[in-house]
Amino acid sequence: MARQITGWHVLAIFVVGFGIIIAVNLTLAFQAVRTFPGLEVKNSYVASQSFDADRAAQLALGWDAAARVEGETLTLSFLRDGVPVQPVIEKAVFGRATTVAQDQEPAFAWDGAAFAAPVEIAPGNWNLRVEARAADGTLFKQRIIVEVAK
Repeated sequence: MARQITGWHVLAIFVVGFGIIIAVNLTLAFQAVRTFPGLEVKNSYVASQSFDADRAAQLALGWDAAARVEGETLTLSFLRDGVPVQPVIEKAVFGRATTVAQDQEPAFAWDGAAFAAPVEIAPGNWNLRVEARAADGTLFKQRIIVEVAK
């Protein structure tokens, strides 16, 4: 004899089904907020007011910045017309794009052609966010994507 589905059974199915959906959504929302690395700028409007002038000054430097990892050494180079440039590195953060859990602040040392620093590295995509100051006082800010092969 087949059991009959009543209104209470249908209600229970809907409550359990939507309960699972709500629980998953709350879990994902909590994880998204908990792992958010933070704001890039405190006030985007204020930052936008000088963006064009800052970008023009940075482009006028004519620098090509590049980073690579060999072994456990991160190398950062600044070139202008193929010639190495030695700016003052004010801030450098090396980490993953999606989390700050593995962020490192490399202690760069100038070797005559580029900056080098030891880093703890694993395969995957990494970002080097660097702020360097030119001799004329111009601030150079860039995010450099660094791929580390397996």
